Amino acid sequence: MNKNDGEKVAASETQNEGVSRRSFLKTGSVTALAAAIGTQVPFGSLLPDGMDLVGLAHAEETMAIEGKIPEMIVLNTKPLNAEPPPHFLDDDITPFETMFVRNNGITPVNPDVANWTLTIDGESVKKPLILSLAELKKRFKPYTYQLQIECGGNGRSEFNPPAKGNQWRVGAVSCAEWTGARLRDVLEAAGLKDDAVYIGYYGTDTHVSGDPEKVVISRGVPIAKALEDESLIAWAMNGAEIPLLHGYPLRLVTGGWPASTSGKWLKRIVVRNQVHDGPKMTGMSYRVPAYPVAPGAKVPEKDMKIIESMPVKSLVTFPKSGTVHPLAQPLEIRGHAWAGDLAVRNMDVSIDFGATWQPCTLKPPKNRLAWQNWSATVSFPQAGYYEIWARATDEKGAMQPMVVPGWNPRGYLNNACHRIAVKVI
Repeated sequence: MNKNDGEKVAASETQNEGVSRRSFLKTGSVTALAAAIGTQVPFGSLLPDGMDLVGLAHAEETMAIEGKIPEMIVLNTKPLNAEPPPHFLDDDITPFETMFVRNNGITPVNPDVANWTLTIDGESVKKPLILSLAELKKRFKPYTYQLQIECGGNGRSEFNPPAKGNQWRVGAVSCAEWTGARLRDVLEAAGLKDDAVYIGYYGTDTHVSGDPEKVVISRGVPIAKALEDESLIAWAMNGAEIPLLHGYPLRLVTGGWPASTSGKWLKRIVVRNQVHDGPKMTGMSYRVPAYPVAPGAKVPEKDMKIIESMPVKSLVTFPKSGTVHPLAQPLEIRGHAWAGDLAVRNMDVSIDFGATWQPCTLKPPKNRLAWQNWSATVSFPQAGYYEIWARATDEKGAMQPMVVPGWNPRGYLNNACHRIAVKVI
């Protein structure tokens, strides 16, 4: 045997050891869970390498938030950031009680609604406007849409190595019913110059430092997004005034894009002749690498691109993860699916760790940029521990990955399949 042959054998042995090690870890995980819950894992051998089981029980840190369900998982208190467990998102239209809270600063106290005004100005406005709330509601026709909003960092907790930011699970998403004036109508009333490129917003939340002069966040969207029918300057949510935590008395809503583009406590919109450069529009904020990077890599700012339409994703909202179900009965499951600016074309579920998939019944959205409801019925071949995996495919054929997608420094855009655990007895 020559030297090269020896190197090939050594490399092969090393590779086999790696495979054996992964197989051992997977087998150990499955065996340990089976022993802990006193049941078998029928499809345990099909669990993809490198993946852990969901498990049946999870302890979460909760805190009372006025008006919200007591089960809200609190990630941060200053600023306040909290999300519901996914089974609380079962409603077709998300109510205030279960809507996630994503704040960048401190919520305004007692907004002066009587004197509230909205200013439209900027380099690319022909005639700046200052509108009172009453003028806004009287002058512009109201529209109502169900609009899906998701935090760009939803699912961040699954990235490895951990990425900087609130460690969201999967509950930082909502689809409420919003009512307001079309942003397009208001911008056209002010007059857009031919060089208009972007809009940016400003709210009245205050910086956590307490500095009243420091702007918390000022993001925006390209003119094309701003001029879509569904982009709203909203004054109502679910048929009532917008709750204070979610932007009362006025909020920008740009469905399908990161929730950070839907500015709360809205006071000013600027029309820019360049990409908006307000706080959290530059640097690494709400940006991902323009090319794949290795986990943990440092990426130059010049190689980062702004997040726009969110990727295809889905959620199992019924049953609750960890539910116990009788073997003799089929299990009804349901949830929601969405795909940023696009529609969802197909929805599938798996009970064997992604080895096979079963199509679901998928309903059309209420309107463009609303999430879509799906449902299915599954049966189990024997008693034991199972996981239900949900996978959506958008109208262009993009499909949710089974595992966490490419790592990025801020942990954005994790659209891996949602998984819940079921114990069948």
